[in-house]
Amino acid sequence: MKYKLKNTKITVIYFIILLYLEICFKIINNDFLFNISSLYNIFFCLFMSVTLSFLTYLFNSSFNKIVFYLITFLLGFLYSLELCIYKIFGFYFNFSLLWATDQVADFAGDAMRLILKNSGSILLFFLPFIILLIMHNFIKIPHKEIKVNTLYLFLSVLLFLGYNLSLNIKKGEEYELYHHVNNTELMMKRLGVVNAFFLDLERTIMGFDEEILITEKQDNEEKEKEEDKPVEIVYDYNNLDYNFEELINASNSSELTKMHNYFKNEAGTLQNEYTNYFKDKNLILFMAESFNEIAVSEELTPTLYKLINNGFYFPNFYTPTISSTIGGEFQELTGLVAASGFLKPWKKGENSFPFGIATVFQKMGYNTYAYHDHNYSFQSRNKYLKALGFTNFTGCKNGLEEKINCNIWPESDVEMIDATVNDYLTSDKPFFTYYVTVSGHGDYGFKNTAMGRKHKEEVAGLNYSEKVLSYIAAQIELDKALENLLNYLTNANKLDNTVIALVGDHYPYYLSLDEVNEASSYEKDSVVEINHSNFILWNNKMPKITVDKVGSQIDVLPTLYNLFGVKYDSRLLIGKDILSTEPGLAIFGNRSWVSDYGTYFASSKKFVPKENVNVSEDYVQNMNKIVANKMNMSGLILENDYYKYFTEGE
Repeated sequence: MKYKLKNTKITVIYFIILLYLEICFKIINNDFLFNISSLYNIFFCLFMSVTLSFLTYLFNSSFNKIVFYLITFLLGFLYSLELCIYKIFGFYFNFSLLWATDQVADFAGDAMRLILKNSGSILLFFLPFIILLIMHNFIKIPHKEIKVNTLYLFLSVLLFLGYNLSLNIKKGEEYELYHHVNNTELMMKRLGVVNAFFLDLERTIMGFDEEILITEKQDNEEKEKEEDKPVEIVYDYNNLDYNFEELINASNSSELTKMHNYFKNEAGTLQNEYTNYFKDKNLILFMAESFNEIAVSEELTPTLYKLINNGFYFPNFYTPTISSTIGGEFQELTGLVAASGFLKPWKKGENSFPFGIATVFQKMGYNTYAYHDHNYSFQSRNKYLKALGFTNFTGCKNGLEEKINCNIWPESDVEMIDATVNDYLTSDKPFFTYYVTVSGHGDYGFKNTAMGRKHKEEVAGLNYSEKVLSYIAAQIELDKALENLLNYLTNANKLDNTVIALVGDHYPYYLSLDEVNEASSYEKDSVVEINHSNFILWNNKMPKITVDKVGSQIDVLPTLYNLFGVKYDSRLLIGKDILSTEPGLAIFGNRSWVSDYGTYFASSKKFVPKENVNVSEDYVQNMNKIVANKMNMSGLILENDYYKYFTEGE
């Protein structure tokens, strides 16, 4: 005898499933269960339950049953998808990722290992579907009359309005996320997975721009006076003579007008004692795959250790993991924040970058080179590097495969250095060379990584788990590549006149937090400190200079520009010269941040000041506005191809 699910019962089933999935998701991700967000989630689950009931009763009995099972399956799939992507990449799925990164698709081979590793959690998400599937012979969902479906539709609309009204009453963080802020991670945590999914879908289709809060210009000299710091030397600004008033008057877009006003009210950064410090020297810049401080030791990676602990030394540097490898590279090469949602134009390589790093060095008379020891077109790297001025970028499948073994995974950084170094050592001009490494890539485990196997014996004495050992072993390949590079430079009598700069693209997210902490000298959290790392900025002839200020990948470009005497406008870059008087700031994907005064965790809204530091009552609120502006402006620069309104001249 088949059991007919009555009107209220199917709604109750959907409600129970949605609540169950949301609770499981929060527990698995160690999120808060009991707070105001949970009440909003319950309200939204009620709205969704009625809406899904309406959809389930629209057709005949047989098709209604198919719809019912399809919905329960898709719910389990959605929660599983979000969990798996977050576990491997450190960010949640959003639709912008479909165009912004090939990372998820290209390394889909890792998916099976990830599914097996999280099989228990995935089973929990599909448990409602499995139970209902077992009961399918006992379930019949009849077609409902129009008046019943109309009632469901009316109730759905009423609950939706009620949900919005409840958000408007308090106008707290949930209200801001629902109406004004585009932060996928916080949307997941505060609004729930299903709600965040549909919000992201709507914003992808309809577009979404956050409010830009224009603050009154305050120059750095005023900041110095406020902090009672004497100014002994008056420096000029690293700014060019752009007329923002003319741009505002010529603007035919309210969005562009806001942008012009924003940059008009930016002071920019002052030149300093290190301006032109490296002028006319050669530069070799690395983006090092999954490089992190846990791989550095005097015994196993002596070259990395030497470069990090000499030259400019940055003990408070971070490599925020936003949108994986492409996000890290974007931040290093543009000085903009890679907040999700706007990397699509970057991949196309069609935006204007008059201050693109290869372009400006070519203007200064340098020969420029770029190399990557993996597929040259992966992530559309060949397109966006060309937009920055690299016209001779070489990787596997466009020439480098003739010089190195491109048929192993991952490929060898040592082979890449050995095969390419003569290209620029014989340069008749100063040279700027950019390397994107790959040897440190996961998934880790000696059977998964050729570079880990290559250096397995060297890490045998460490008391770590296999994945951590294979990660460190893979980073030894990078260390050997740098060692060879320094030897080549020495033999060519170019070492003293060459600067080495290196930053990682992201922390090794193929390792869990517990695995990272196995090799860490202190206990790291999963949001901020897991991204704490190193920035190498070294020349053989300079003394060690410690820079305590907070910095991150977006500060690399303006710092290099100041050191090499590049004429640029510091107002137009979101990152700032770490050596300037500008306060330090590192921004993370969920809008957590670290400043020179402390750390703010966006999920818990908790600010942890540094020892013996006191801040004003409105400090965190003001910093949150600054962070939001920097993230939003980074996106608007790309979306509006903003740099086309400026030239590289003064």
